[in-house]
Amino acid sequence: MHDFDAIRDLIEKPQTVLITTHLNPDADAMGSSLGLAGYLKKRNHRVTVVAPTDYPENLNWLSGNDEVLVFDEKKRVEITKLFEQADVIFCLDFSVLNRIRDLEPLVRQSRAKKVMIDHHLEPEAFADFVYWDTTAAATAQLIFQLIAQLGDQSLIDIPMAECLYAGIMTDTGSFRHASTTGAVHRVVAELIDIGIEVSPIHRRIYDNISLDKMRFTGYALSEKLVVLPEYRFAYITITDAELKRFRSKMGDTEGLVNQALAVEGVVMAAILIDRGDEVKMSFRSVGDFSVRDLASQHFNGGGHKNAAGGRTTLGLKKTEEKLLNVLPAYQGQLLEVV
Repeated sequence: MHDFDAIRDLIEKPQTVLITTHLNPDADAMGSSLGLAGYLKKRNHRVTVVAPTDYPENLNWLSGNDEVLVFDEKKRVEITKLFEQADVIFCLDFSVLNRIRDLEPLVRQSRAKKVMIDHHLEPEAFADFVYWDTTAAATAQLIFQLIAQLGDQSLIDIPMAECLYAGIMTDTGSFRHASTTGAVHRVVAELIDIGIEVSPIHRRIYDNISLDKMRFTGYALSEKLVVLPEYRFAYITITDAELKRFRSKMGDTEGLVNQALAVEGVVMAAILIDRGDEVKMSFRSVGDFSVRDLASQHFNGGGHKNAAGGRTTLGLKKTEEKLLNVLPAYQGQLLEVV
């Protein structure tokens, strides 16, 4: 669903623009946001990127990062004024407003025109205009396609292209997920032709691990990984005390669920993390098993068929018990996955 003509008309003249994305932003969230910001600035718009929470340090190299405002109570008044003064708000890489936490009421109450650009299922009807495609591998892919469709591909410079490439690379699992289509590779080819070097981007994101994170990863895989062959399922639980023990920073738990999924014979994996006021859950699967359905039905979550998230306020132990109690209902499906 593309309201292309309306979006084209909306940004025809310079305006005050805010760009925001989901809480705990990943590389697609920040890459698409900063890539779009770079483009709109070239079109003479006044642009601010506002993140609802902080994000991993391995994304700080993205062009425009030093101008991003991360919401906290100290910045509430400043950021509230920005939302009140905005003409246009771009909402990237999320489709429901509860994914932006404290920014939700600011978006809802703003007089600005709202544009949602996203690739997730079941969007909430909060935006005036949408550029939405669930077949896209990443929101960064949609940003590239929108700019190209506007006839402005020549405005994409190397820093912008690096942002978009980072988003596509990570959301496709370095181009190994089923979402990696010919269209994805064609977009990436265009970005490479602009002049980006892909190897340094990969190193900045994946090969830039602190010693604390390395030790935490080793501990999680050696001490906390549980494999249940009868369900072809593996999972990890992480307590708040363990996060503190390893001085865990934002992003340090990223990728653990994928390593659990990599265990031979496993077709579904999960990680449960105690975040104090809630338990954050990430699910991954292969084949036709939909973790999105499981997460949405049982854990207030959603996402994609093979990559989803959820959350509870039950506490870590009770959340784990609930997950284990849910598994028998899915045993048949999990055993059938090829």
